[in-house]
Amino acid sequence: MRVIALLIAISTLLSFDEPKLKRTRVSDDISILVPVGWRPMDELDFSQRYPSVRAPIAAFTDQDRLVDVSVNVSATQWPDANVALASQFFKASILNTFDRVSMISEGIREIRGKSFIYFEFESTVRGNPRELGQEAPIMGYSYIQYLVQPGRTLVFSFHCPRRMKDAWQETALKIMENIRVK
Repeated sequence: MRVIALLIAISTLLSFDEPKLKRTRVSDDISILVPVGWRPMDELDFSQRYPSVRAPIAAFTDQDRLVDVSVNVSATQWPDANVALASQFFKASILNTFDRVSMISEGIREIRGKSFIYFEFESTVRGNPRELGQEAPIMGYSYIQYLVQPGRTLVFSFHCPRRMKDAWQETALKIMENIRVK
């Protein structure tokens, strides 16, 4: 019986083909890789998942509306290029956004000559036992990257349910490593 369960688990993992990615221009100076078949989020999608005063530059989701990638401009601007200080600020913001955060990786990396701050993590937001349909905790996997520039900070984010992390982690990294900003 254990052998059958193991075979089913292995076949499930192997049946997930890494999605094909297509370069997509999201503004005059920004392009990202987006999985083929994904669609742009509409305002309702974005407002339900990412309540924010600012509309994103671009946001895309899969057909099931479970996995998404977005590009946004942060309200936080840095007067200088102190990336190390900005990194501490963004990490504190992430830690305060969720009830529990488990960092997988974090740091500063060079992509095409630009310094990106990145955070890869699993998160939990506790459920509300007093609200019908919201009792269970929400567990997610996220990969967020920041690019601090004069006058703006760009935020690139990838999110999916934690149960789908193993299927999407490699794709998330590929998307983040191939961001192009002029």
